Amino acid sequence: MSLLDPLRFAAALGVAIFHWMFWSWGWASIGVPGFERTVAAEVLYPSAAPFTWFGWVGVEIFFVISGFVIANSACTSSPGAFLLGRALRLYPAVWVCATATLLVLLTFGTGPASELIQPYIHAMLMVPKGVTGQWLDEVYWTLAAETAFYGLVFCAMLTRKITLRHLAFGLTIYSAIFNAIALLVTSCMTPSDLPYLIILMFRVPCAAFLLSHGCFFALGIWLFVSANRALTGLEQVAVVAACLAGAAEIYVFADFFLTSIPAIADQSALVPIMVWGAAVLLIARAAIRNRRAADPAPAEAPAYLRTLGLITYPLYLTHNVIGTAIIRGMIEAGLDATSAVWAALGLLVLVCWLICTKIEPAVRGALIQALAQFGKLPKRLPATRRTVLARGLRLRLPVSAKVNVAAS
Repeated sequence: MSLLDPLRFAAALGVAIFHWMFWSWGWASIGVPGFERTVAAEVLYPSAAPFTWFGWVGVEIFFVISGFVIANSACTSSPGAFLLGRALRLYPAVWVCATATLLVLLTFGTGPASELIQPYIHAMLMVPKGVTGQWLDEVYWTLAAETAFYGLVFCAMLTRKITLRHLAFGLTIYSAIFNAIALLVTSCMTPSDLPYLIILMFRVPCAAFLLSHGCFFALGIWLFVSANRALTGLEQVAVVAACLAGAAEIYVFADFFLTSIPAIADQSALVPIMVWGAAVLLIARAAIRNRRAADPAPAEAPAYLRTLGLITYPLYLTHNVIGTAIIRGMIEAGLDATSAVWAALGLLVLVCWLICTKIEPAVRGALIQALAQFGKLPKRLPATRRTVLARGLRLRLPVSAKVNVAAS
C-alpha cells in the first residue's frame, strides 16, 4: 500500500507545523518544561493557531500506521529477524538525530551541559525516562510507546500461541477501558484536579504502558487483517471499539488544550478527531481495495513515495529542536517569521533526505558488521514454517503479503 508513505510524511509535517507555529509559544500557557524552549525564537503565530493547534494528531496517525506495518512484518519474520529488523530500523536514525540534537542544545542552549547527559543516554538507548526527568527532545516520548508495542509483538511471537489477533483484541479492550474512564474523569473535573492530572500522565510520561495509545496500534493490526481477508463479526466490533477508544483519547487531550490555552478556546475538540478519522478511512479504503485487487502480487511503490517514507523518521526526530534552532537563526538574520518556517522546513527535509539516504545506511552497515562479529545474524524462517501467526490472523495460507511499505 503505497498510500502509507505519503500519509506518514503528511502526519510528520502536521506535527512539525504544530510545534513550530503553535506549541513554540502556546506551551507558555501550560508551563511545560523542555530543552527545546532554550533554542526557540520569541515569535508568535496567533493568526495560524486555528490551523496548527491540532497538528499533534499526526502522532496518533503514526501509531495506526505502525500497527499496520508491524503486523505485516511479524507475519513474515521469525522472532529474531523481527527484533533485529526493528533495531536496525530505529537505532541508526536515533543515534544520528539524537547526537545532532545534543550538539544544537550545547551550542545554542542556555542551561548547563550536565542536564543533557542523562536525557542523551536515554535517547541513544531508547529507554523511557519515566515519570520524572526530561526528554532530550519531547518528541522522543513516542518511541517509548513504539518500543513497548514492538516488545509485545516480539513476546507474542515467542509464545507461538498468542497471535496478533489475540494481541489486537487485548490492546483494544485494555486501551478502550482506560480511555473510557479517562473521558469520564476529565468530563467531570478540571485540569487542576489530581485525577485529571493522573490521566494526562499516561499520555506522555507513562506512554510505555500503552494505556492511552494501545487502541491505535490495535486498529493498525485490524486494518492489516482487512487488507488480507474480510473481518469476522467479532473483529468488526473490535474495530469499532478501537475507533471509539482512539476518538476518546484524542478528545481528552484536545479538550485539555482548549481549556488550558486561551488562544484556541473557541476551537472544537472534534477537529483533530475528524483529521485522524479521515486518515484511518483512507487506510481502510486502501486496505479493502488491496484485498479485492485481481492481481495478488504486491505493487512496487514509486521511488519518490518510498523516499518520503524514509525521510519521515529523521524529520520527526529533528524538527522540534533542530528545526526550531534553524527558525531562530533565520529570524535573527532578518527573515520574517512565516518565511522562516517554510525555509526551515525545506532545509530540514533536504537534511533528512541526506540522513536517510547517506548517513543512516552507513551507520546501519557498520552496526550489521559489528553484530556479524558475534555470529550469524538471524534469518527469516522458510515460508513453510511461518504459519503460527498466519493461522492466528486467519489468513489464507501461504501468506501472500500484499503490502509494500517502509518499516515504521
